[in-house]
Amino acid sequence: MPESLAGLGEAELIRRIAHFAPAGQLSDDTACLTPDPRPLLLNTDVLVDGVHFSDITTPAVDVGWRAVAANLSDLAASGAEHIDGITVALVAPGNTPWTWVEGVYQGITAALNQFGGSVLGGDCSSGQQRLLSITALGRLGRLRLHRSDAQPGDALVTSGPHGLSRLGLALLQNDPSLNHSALSETLQQRSIERHQRPIPRFDALQTLLQCKPTELPWRVGGTDSSDGLLAAVQALCSSSNCGAILQEEHLPRHRDWPKGNRWRDWCLAGGEDFELVLSLPADWASAWLQILPDSCHIGTMTNNPGKITWEETQLPLKTVGYDHYKSITT
Repeated sequence: MPESLAGLGEAELIRRIAHFAPAGQLSDDTACLTPDPRPLLLNTDVLVDGVHFSDITTPAVDVGWRAVAANLSDLAASGAEHIDGITVALVAPGNTPWTWVEGVYQGITAALNQFGGSVLGGDCSSGQQRLLSITALGRLGRLRLHRSDAQPGDALVTSGPHGLSRLGLALLQNDPSLNHSALSETLQQRSIERHQRPIPRFDALQTLLQCKPTELPWRVGGTDSSDGLLAAVQALCSSSNCGAILQEEHLPRHRDWPKGNRWRDWCLAGGEDFELVLSLPADWASAWLQILPDSCHIGTMTNNPGKITWEETQLPLKTVGYDHYKSITT
């Protein structure tokens, strides 16, 4: 019979979790960061069993990876170039197997090894539902991306295709409405990978910094598409008091993405894509698009506050963004 958290007890659980942090890091109730002149960025995200993951769709190691990636994506979309680390709050029923917790922390460790940082501390508690809350801390680089820095006339661009995570979820749930024969093996594999192991786009941020035309100021409106592409565009428009015109023919789709309203809507509002969505001067956008694979020019910011329309028809977009309180569970 597998070891449960109730059988281990809190002290033994903490002792085991401590192996996933630097030696001595969890010996105290606080963590001390090395002095750094760069501004500190931080954010917190929560993953809840039955909402953001389930045993059917997400192995424990991928729960840990996804929890880290979601937080680090927000840091990348704000301009962080260095990750100090994370704190982890774990809530789980007493009958939760230790192997599940171990898998979560293995996934956390794998993500931190790839993107930087370490486990700085955290907390654990019993509860009726499994929950993982992570706070990530990073250091601001040369460019601070704000949602409020978009301007009319800017090019609207994104770092990669959208809708893959939503399709990956449907595949993992064996959605009976999917016609698997119409989906390439490459698309199915890529979609499942993107759902289970999203990638925070620090590479796209670095490319953005490297290709800035010297005559332009350091101004980019930016966010990530954790809640979907349309929600990201709406956030830029709302914060910057702008509107946007999107080009339906240029939506960021995987090359094997099917056609049809359902597939367009998943591209726009599937959620959990974790790509950068940027509003920036056309010359800078052009330089970025030329050297970043899979990046896409999707539209233009306008001076019509809150109004998002299709370029081809001038009709407003009707698809709504991902909603945490209405979205499908995993």
